[in-house]
Amino acid sequence: MSLLLRNAVLGETPTDLFIDRGVFQRIGPDLDISADKTIDAAGKAIVPPLVNGHTHAAMTLLRGYADDMELHTWLTEHIWPLEARLSEEDVYVGSLLACLEMIKSGTLFFNDMYWHFEGTARAVTEMGLRAALSSVFIDFGDARTAEDKQRRCLDLLATYKEVDPRLQCALGPHAVYTVSRKSLEWIRDIAEEHDLLIHMHVAETRKEVEDCMAEHGKRPVAYLDELGLLSPRLVACHAVWLTPEEMELLAKRGVNIVHNPVSNMKLCSGTSPVESMRQHGLRIGLGTDGCSSNNALDMFSEMKSAALAAKVATGSPKALPADAVWEMATAQGAAIFNLNHGITEGAWADCLLVDLDQPAMVPCYNLTSNLVYAASGGCVDTAICNGEVLMQKRHIPGEEEIIARARACARRLVAG
Repeated sequence: MSLLLRNAVLGETPTDLFIDRGVFQRIGPDLDISADKTIDAAGKAIVPPLVNGHTHAAMTLLRGYADDMELHTWLTEHIWPLEARLSEEDVYVGSLLACLEMIKSGTLFFNDMYWHFEGTARAVTEMGLRAALSSVFIDFGDARTAEDKQRRCLDLLATYKEVDPRLQCALGPHAVYTVSRKSLEWIRDIAEEHDLLIHMHVAETRKEVEDCMAEHGKRPVAYLDELGLLSPRLVACHAVWLTPEEMELLAKRGVNIVHNPVSNMKLCSGTSPVESMRQHGLRIGLGTDGCSSNNALDMFSEMKSAALAAKVATGSPKALPADAVWEMATAQGAAIFNLNHGITEGAWADCLLVDLDQPAMVPCYNLTSNLVYAASGGCVDTAICNGEVLMQKRHIPGEEEIIARARACARRLVAG
């Protein structure tokens, strides 16, 4: 179905955009063209969608559960035991809620690592946005577990690689402390063979670095380099405990970083040296992490937190300016995941209409500054993915049912 957006604000100019076959076909003022559906976008700024570079979508069901704890205690004593009770249906319901929350706050692509891959994939397909999905790979050095995980990765790849063009398959080794050397080497080889991204937590905590030194005689970055895992395929999430030498090596190898400031602060994992990473030339995206450690999926909040945390950490108000943060949440994220995003002819028709009449958007001396420092997800009026209108006037069909199902599912899950 073709779609025509009339009088959207592009830059500072009212502009028409004609969408067909999921692509921006024509962009310009007063287009003499008709479409199957027309939206009056007057008073709305058209911008690219936000890219959530690291999350665990179905953890919406754990929002507010076991808050205010140190990461390893939180994981081993609370989160992992509860996750062991999750079914595929639970993950499907939690992922529906996550997709709903992300669409309503302007995110139309997310990079996910979680259990029950099939449940998340089903939710993404039904909700109409895009995602890179990986099944969590954790073996704790157990050979039988490793074999089972490897078999599952291959089965998922065979099943889902061509199921939906909006889905990407990735590999999801959790971290150096949960995945054996042999499995990491296997993941490296499979990623190369099948042209897959590798989604992994890297140098998230001081404990991770210390334990890696004790077990392998190397810090995580050096250990991963020894295994041949540092490459443009690697999406290294958190990257809090890095030295300048490690940043230089990561940049040299073309590794992608995803910064998660709210999760880092909430779990007290540390302050990522994001400004220094930028100076080393690293490509950096932005992510929320899961709702259990954030506790939201609003990338507008993440952008503001990233900018402010960098300024405090460096002592400079010039650190991580609004333009740079916006690029992290949009163009840089799109580049990491090979997304053809942009408000240009020939790009995918993935976009947001931001309501310029929302109080937080007035006055508008600088749109990007408002988007980073003032806006929230509530400023997004319309969300379009692949030329399909997923949300208009802040309404998503079926959202009431999704919320009710998620509430009931969470209640049952925690009750045991």
